[in-house]
Amino acid sequence: MENLAQYIEHTLLKQDAAKEELLWLFEEAKEYGFKGVCVNPCNVALAKEKLRHTDVKVVTVVGFPLGANISTVKAFEAETAIADGADEIDMVLNVSALKDKNYPLVKFDVETVKKACKTHILKVILETDLLDKDEIKKACEICASAGADFVKTSTGFVKNGVGAKVEDVELMYKTVAPYGLGVKASGGIRDKEKALALIKAGATRLGTSSGVKIVKGDE
Repeated sequence: MENLAQYIEHTLLKQDAAKEELLWLFEEAKEYGFKGVCVNPCNVALAKEKLRHTDVKVVTVVGFPLGANISTVKAFEAETAIADGADEIDMVLNVSALKDKNYPLVKFDVETVKKACKTHILKVILETDLLDKDEIKKACEICASAGADFVKTSTGFVKNGVGAKVEDVELMYKTVAPYGLGVKASGGIRDKEKALALIKAGATRLGTSSGVKIVKGDE
């Protein structure tokens, strides 16, 4: 596949990420032409500074990794991140509310953050490892009705979680494509074969810390 790098958001979200690792991430993103970098909110300003004169998007997370913050807190996180230079926001869905079938709250949560994002892209992390197929489909439908721009599989922080699965991405794509939303696959994407399978299933973005390995293939 040509320009596989343009699907990849080069990701570093671990708690103990050192500045040196972040600077290396930014340099790799520039060298390989990745679509974006995904970093924690406290690192957005640094990312923007180092990537200012490039086409690399600065992506960050809110309500991360549990999705359990109240909606106004998630919205404040998003506003602050955008003020610091974030181009795109990945929020975590209120998984508990979805499990409880409190769909109005799930929708309000997404709508509140999208309002804070204004014209900036909002991706909603469903945490598919914790959901069954019906819940994944319902979450996608809610995200579409709430004005999100993408649905995303995973945080990568679920203990013993698998992360992005081809069948989940296929279901997400079939559900949101008629509404014009994209699908971001993330979690457990460590090689080119898996990346290509997820793209074939409908993913237009890949969140991974293995971006360099993926684009270099078997080199």
